[in-house]
Amino acid sequence: MNQTKQDEEYGYDLFPERNTGKHKKSTIRESLFTFNHKCQVMLSFAMETSPYAKLLLSAMKNSGCKVFKDRHFSCEDCDGTVSGGFDAASSQIVLCQNNIHQQAHMNRVVTHELIHAFDHCRAHVDWFNNFRHLACSEIRAANLSGDCSFSNELSRFNFGLKEHHQECVRGRAVRSILAVRKISREEAQKIVNEVFDSCFNDHAPFGRIPHGKTDAKFAYRDYTNRDRYYANL
Repeated sequence: MNQTKQDEEYGYDLFPERNTGKHKKSTIRESLFTFNHKCQVMLSFAMETSPYAKLLLSAMKNSGCKVFKDRHFSCEDCDGTVSGGFDAASSQIVLCQNNIHQQAHMNRVVTHELIHAFDHCRAHVDWFNNFRHLACSEIRAANLSGDCSFSNELSRFNFGLKEHHQECVRGRAVRSILAVRKISREEAQKIVNEVFDSCFNDHAPFGRIPHGKTDAKFAYRDYTNRDRYYANL
């Protein structure tokens, strides 16, 4: 398979700085006066304050996959249709500095991609060849990251349907697959439906679906106190 076709089939064409030879380190001027600086600041704030991100970072550290900001995150310019991605080949999270402009958006993208990184750490995920593995992680990311929270769906004018959260998760998982794999919508929907129940009910490492920041804070508190609980059994 030639490089251009491979980039398109695996979604790398959405992240042009990922292409061989094109990724460059930022200069001091770029770091201080461009989107890159804002991206780095928002990333640090997310890692330090978001209960979603803090829980996932702790869980990855406890699983033997400690995350380092400079090594495992990269702020880059991307295609206008995406906000971030997880590059399994380099174990690196890409944050689209030209598309993320608000802290709340950064928090969700960091959380979403950290769920992929957590799955990469804890399981033998075949990202490039097994669509079911990819679908499962996309379901989990949509379910647990706050992508489908009531407030976010309300801002999109999507609300009021029976089992709306499940349908939101299902729809976002399908769209995520279609963004990075050259398959039909029907095939993507079929794959998502096949693994939906088991993956939707896998809430690790949160132990619940964190429907909002308050839920995420309780989940983080319970996670940090888990050793104290088991010590008292």
